[in-house]
Parts: sequence; structure tokens; C-alpha cells
Amino acid sequence: MAASARVAYLARRASDYGVQTGHVQANLAQVRERKQKVVERFRIGAEQVLEATANLDVIRGQASFVDARTVKVEGAGSETLRLSAEKIFINAGAKPVIPPIDGLSRVPYLDSTSIMELEALPKHLLIMGGGYIAIEFGQMFRRYGSQVTIIERGEQLLAREDSDVAEEVYKILREDGIDVRLKARASRVETTEQGQIQLTVSGDGGEATVEGSHLLIATGRRPNADHLNLGAAGVKIDEKGYVKVNERLETNVPGIYAIGDIKPGPAFTHISYDDFRIVQTNLLQNGNASIDGRLEPYTIFMDPQLGRVGMTEKEARAVPFDSCR
Repeated sequence: MAASARVAYLARRASDYGVQTGHVQANLAQVRERKQKVVERFRIGAEQVLEATANLDVIRGQASFVDARTVKVEGAGSETLRLSAEKIFINAGAKPVIPPIDGLSRVPYLDSTSIMELEALPKHLLIMGGGYIAIEFGQMFRRYGSQVTIIERGEQLLAREDSDVAEEVYKILREDGIDVRLKARASRVETTEQGQIQLTVSGDGGEATVEGSHLLIATGRRPNADHLNLGAAGVKIDEKGYVKVNERLETNVPGIYAIGDIKPGPAFTHISYDDFRIVQTNLLQNGNASIDGRLEPYTIFMDPQLGRVGMTEKEARAVPFDSCR
């Protein structure tokens, strides 16, 4: 989808390169169809590899712990399955955080999954949040042709980045024609008589309203642990609900591991792949791999892409001088 947005952006700028084109218009249904084909090829290929692997069973259903060595799976057939093992790996991922805003439960809203299934272009997309998801989808839909407003309660976009980096991102989005409102907190949402979504926003300038055709909630993600019944296994979680692990990705219960977004740390696909590398090295190759000191590169899929690895400048300056010797 980001690639399609990039093509639309370049097509509109074609005359800058001496190339003449007509009116540029994104067909979101076709964008979605192309995206879906890519996803299906990847998914079908992965499933075929799993199902063809010797001594590996794929069971589809809702899993939860019975005890530290037993998991039950419901919805996998007519009967509830009970599976026991000496080693269990939790890899249940994360899901969008839905903030407790007055009226939100009565208004149709989008999250990072459902927005990718739209077949018609929003006339005006309102986005709550100023993190990675907000930036990626905000710029994407603006380049498709939507009017976009980003509402972020913090003093900068991308709260984990250095302020000068966040400022450059802000400038890029403004150049694209996105209305970015910082230090703005949504306090109420409702549907108008005309079918528009209206947000009441409070900030330094007082209270104001902003209307749009669609609303994307991009205020973060939380661990998808609600139905795992972790307490039955004695697995500890932190104050945000993430499964606690040691440097080898093992929980407080011997034999139970957690990998991917269900544990604390950056929620990126390649981090999950590297978690597998650590588990594979330690359990199958008798190695001693650890997440301690692991460099964590990532990219935000905006245009131009923002990539980073290691500490931010702010984090580096916070390190005591003595520890650097």
C-alpha cells in the first residue's frame, strides 16, 4: 500500500521531470486487491511449508493454559483439545489500544487492520495518535488523495525519536499537506446529523472541534494476552500486561517461553524473527544466544523512509559517563 502511495506521489510530480500525465487518482479497491494478493501469496506459501513439515501439526483455534504444561484449544473441532508439552512458546502478538474516550463506542472507527480493508477513499481521515502507525497511514492516505488530520497529545510526533528527527518528520508531513495538531487531546467523539465524525479536542488554545469522514485510532498496541489464562500456568506479566522474559526469552516458569510482540520490547516483525534465532540457537544448537545488547534496527515506512539502529542521541546522553569507560 505504501508503494502505491509512492507511485501516486511521483505521478503527480511527473511534470517536474519533464513527463506529462493526466489527472492522477488512486483507486483504493484496486490498491487493496493488489495488497491482498501479496498477502495471500505469502500466507499460502507459509502454510504450505508448515503443513508439509514432518512431525508438525497446525491446529486452528483459541488456546489457553490449563497448567504449566497443558494448553487447551477451543474451536478446533467438535471437542476441546488438550495438549501437553515440556516446552511451550507464547507468540500471540499484540492488538490495537482503544482509548477510553467519551462516545467512541458509538462511533464507527478504524484500526491498523481494518483501515487496510477499505475499498473507498476517505474524504477526510482523522487520525488519533502520532506514532509509527499514524505517520505511515497518514502520509499514505494523503498521497492517495484524502484530506488528513493527525491529532497527537504529545509535544512531538514519534515520541521515542530525538526531537530534531521528529521535527523533520513533522515538516515532511506538512509539506504533503497533512494537518498535524500537537499537544491536542481528544476528549469526546460523536457522529453529526450529516454522518460526519466530530472530535472535540483540547489543547493550549482551548477546546475546538474537527470533523472528518473516517477515524483511525492509532494510539498504540497492547499484548494479546486476554484469553491466554496465564495465571493458570503461573506466568508473570508486567504492569502493561506483557509477558516477562529473561535474556534467553524464558518466562519465570521453566519451559515456557515468550517471543514476538507478546513480550516487552520493540514490536517489529524482524524482532520476532530474531527471537526465533535466539530460541533456535539455545534449544536446538546448544548455544548461548541472548537479547542482552542486541542491536534493534527498524524502519518507518514513510517517504523518505526513516531508519534507525541502536540508541537515540537522547538515550546516549542519559548514560552515566563512568559506564562509558
